[in-house]
Amino acid sequence: LQRVHPNVLAKALKQGTVYQNEEIVVINKPYGLPVHGGPGIKNCITDVLPILAKMLENMKAEPLHLCHRLDKETTGVMVLARNKEVAERIRLLFKTRQVEKIYWAISLGDPDPTEGIVEIPIVEKEVKSHQSHYKMTLAPNYRLSPEDGKVVKIRKNRNAESAVTRYRLLASSSACSLLELQPITGVKHQIRVHLAYGLGCPILGDHKYSHWSKLAPQKLPEITLKRLKLEQSKARHLPLHLHAYRLSLPLGERIDLVCKPPLFFQKTLKKLELDV
Repeated sequence: LQRVHPNVLAKALKQGTVYQNEEIVVINKPYGLPVHGGPGIKNCITDVLPILAKMLENMKAEPLHLCHRLDKETTGVMVLARNKEVAERIRLLFKTRQVEKIYWAISLGDPDPTEGIVEIPIVEKEVKSHQSHYKMTLAPNYRLSPEDGKVVKIRKNRNAESAVTRYRLLASSSACSLLELQPITGVKHQIRVHLAYGLGCPILGDHKYSHWSKLAPQKLPEITLKRLKLEQSKARHLPLHLHAYRLSLPLGERIDLVCKPPLFFQKTLKKLELDV
């Protein structure tokens, strides 16, 4: 979708519409499509909002407005507003944490315990390696003292944002898990960081957060490679398996919006025998 004509992209988004009323349009965001433009980005959602509005409203519509964002690699429920006022209202709902968000992710390994809440602050740090880069990482409030193994409170990192994620195991097989996740806060890359560094279960296809010190393709267990019919050398082509499955919006009444995971996600579930 990065290389198609904007009209083709708008048409694809229109076909992926899951709900609309006079205030909002809800799309199922495709994989690998950035929300905002930037250097080297040919197509993004923001650019085609005027075209999409016209396609939905037969020619005389004002552009749709973004209400929140999803990472380029994340798929699923995305809410667009038909006018500025509604957009502001929905942005405020997100900001004040009144929107209930449920994600699905396929992760490597099983979280222990199988359900719980990860509440560890997150901060952005530079990774000094042969190619320096920035990553979000955990900034815990406590650590174990190396001398006597006691729990010690750490001085707070001023730049760290508090981050809370609820998680629950839905299925596990082939050294992987299907997890249901509810981010209570909205920190950048929060789910990916909490799963990889907090629970030790990085998301399948998350090549950024599978290692701390380097940017390298994710290393997959033998059984996972076998089930996916994949060579380890091709693992770097695996897409990130993170999907915004459900959004619950309190607009007057509560609107429940659900998006089926994309085809590649469904196929992976089948191959790994992760039965929901």
